[in-house]
Amino acid sequence: MRILKKRVQSFGYAGRGIRIVFGTEANMKIHICIAILVLICGFTFKISTIEWICCLLCIGLVFGMEMANTAIENIVDLVSPNHHPLAGKAKDIAAGAVLICAIISVIVGLLIFVPKAWNAITLFH
Repeated sequence: MRILKKRVQSFGYAGRGIRIVFGTEANMKIHICIAILVLICGFTFKISTIEWICCLLCIGLVFGMEMANTAIENIVDLVSPNHHPLAGKAKDIAAGAVLICAIISVIVGLLIFVPKAWNAITLFH
């Protein structure tokens, strides 16, 4: 029973971490807005199951990387409150990881939605 209680607690801690990042990080708010736009487009264009999987994986990847980036930034700030080249390097690398995931996600979104939008536009002409 004690093990089950620890597992339930760990979900609570994870939930708290999610709430913290979604509530405090400006970049996460941008990611949320884009994710909502992708979901709206997905329903509007009636994307396939595989396309949904790709979109949801990209959304999850970007959210997860943003959370990891935030955790790394917080840890670096804790252990190196003064400017240090290695601290800056660690933070830049973590931010770069988010950027790479976001760029790939945009490319996936363009591959899925541009042809559908093009078809919808040409249908009206």
